[in-house]
Amino acid sequence: MSKPNLWTVHAGTLGNAHTLFITKKVVALGWEEMGDLAKIAPQREAYKTAMQQTYPHTKPGAIPVNAGQLFRFVHDMQIGDIVVYPTKAERKIHFGRIEGGYIYQPLVSEEYPHTRSVNWLKMLPRTTFSQGALYELGSMTLAQIRNYADEYLAALEGKVSPVPVVVDPSVAMVADDIEETTRDFVLKTLAQQLKGHPFADFVAHLPNTMGYRTRIWPKGPDGGIDIVAHRDELGFEPPIIKVQVKSTDGTVGNPDVSALYGNVGGSEYGLLVTLGTFTPQARTFAQSKSNLRLIDGKSLVDLILDHYEAFDSRYKGLIPLKRVYVPESLNDQDE
Repeated sequence: MSKPNLWTVHAGTLGNAHTLFITKKVVALGWEEMGDLAKIAPQREAYKTAMQQTYPHTKPGAIPVNAGQLFRFVHDMQIGDIVVYPTKAERKIHFGRIEGGYIYQPLVSEEYPHTRSVNWLKMLPRTTFSQGALYELGSMTLAQIRNYADEYLAALEGKVSPVPVVVDPSVAMVADDIEETTRDFVLKTLAQQLKGHPFADFVAHLPNTMGYRTRIWPKGPDGGIDIVAHRDELGFEPPIIKVQVKSTDGTVGNPDVSALYGNVGGSEYGLLVTLGTFTPQARTFAQSKSNLRLIDGKSLVDLILDHYEAFDSRYKGLIPLKRVYVPESLNDQDE
């Protein structure tokens, strides 16, 4: 006997169709303005056309995605298939079996009129399942479960085994994507919003979060120095750090680095900060000087993330970020 297909169905962004699902024993989709889907020719292109005509302001890339979900709900989902429904409030996983074909029921629910009857079979806590299985449930309203179908079927049959507490590689990939997207956002915002002297103001604020006081050179010729950072109020107590900033996202070469170092006294320190990168020659020159440090765009974002909580409201408003916790892989813990 062949295994049934498994589908995950969500009850709206806020779980607002949950009561409908459970009390009426159905799974249902929105897109109520589409009307009776049974009247659309049973072809994917026909569903795309109907979606485009009904929602003309939808982004073009979303049309085939949304239309595809409706088509699968009506034509690909079969009687006997299994529905895996994750609830938001309860943090449970409901299992149901599809009992009937597509029915358009706007009188039952105006917001979710596209329905399939379901016999709800079982409910299990989310902790029953591996992280990868939970991740495959995703956020799409309707999707077929493929990678972890056997795990869900085993749970439905009562063959539940303890789930090892490991981080699925897919979770690590998502975490990496979040970090990369955040870095791109920070650098793009700084490059677009803080060209020239405003970038020097921003860079001067960063040492403030570390306990330094800073003085910013006024606009105009700066002799290679944009900021001076020091510990004491008057600016006499070492270390004295002379900073030059480059708001470009290009590559900074050795001439700029050498010019900065020429303005750094023997007991002082030099710091060059750029949104871009440095040439190998520039890095080699800086590595030969114990009192010279180069900070490229990547290192700058590291410092911003490390000290973000101490930023003032101006710059938190410019770069709005929210702390997100993700599981750390075991390999990362061993490093």
